[in-house]
Amino acid sequence: MADFQNKVVIVTGAGSGMGLQIARDFVEAGAIVIFMGRRLDALKDAVADLPEDRAIVRPLDVSDRATVGEIVNEIIVKFDRVDILVNNAGLNTQARGIGDIKPEDWDYVININLTGAFNMTRSVLPAMRSQQDGLIINISSTAGVRASQMAGAAYSASKHAMVSLSNSINLEEWENGIRATAICPGEVNTPILDKRAQPPSDERKAQMVQVEDISATVMYVASLSKFANVPMLVIKPTYQTYS
Repeated sequence: MADFQNKVVIVTGAGSGMGLQIARDFVEAGAIVIFMGRRLDALKDAVADLPEDRAIVRPLDVSDRATVGEIVNEIIVKFDRVDILVNNAGLNTQARGIGDIKPEDWDYVININLTGAFNMTRSVLPAMRSQQDGLIINISSTAGVRASQMAGAAYSASKHAMVSLSNSINLEEWENGIRATAICPGEVNTPILDKRAQPPSDERKAQMVQVEDISATVMYVASLSKFANVPMLVIKPTYQTYS
């Protein structure tokens, strides 16, 4: 595992699933990690066995722009930098088709998955520009490369837009030493699977990409030189068709 000694890393959606594994792995690699998520109890459980000075909890709804700005500014004032932002916070709804999803549920998915990533990105840009270095990793999806009926219209749209957001960051901020990567997983064994109308079996879950695989992918991208940029990376189960 690469050494991220004293790097300042923010991970959203860090209370469970991929975000939890990513945040914990960064702590293990020596980073100072801010665990962000909506549920304080889950965040406290996530860091219970980790060093308090390097595993910091900040409950946050990423769609709340004002609060995002306040908390990220607090982090920048305290540590004087942000090295890595992992925009992992995401969700889906049970009704997913264009004709089925309620308009308020559409807004909810877009506000968390996409606007939340924008809010976080906007908030870390001043620090990253100042230090002339920074990495933003957006956890998108294969549904962000090819629309997925199973994932649904809102989720697919939000994840496509996350890929576009990553591309815009690379176009606009490379001269400031800032780069972005959209990681696009296929089916991953996380709690979000239980939101499906027909949740997969335990046997199927065991065949999926695991959270450890996603975290290893994030760590690989983060370990590269600041002069190396991976615009997009797809990781999928071997059974999942992708062509």
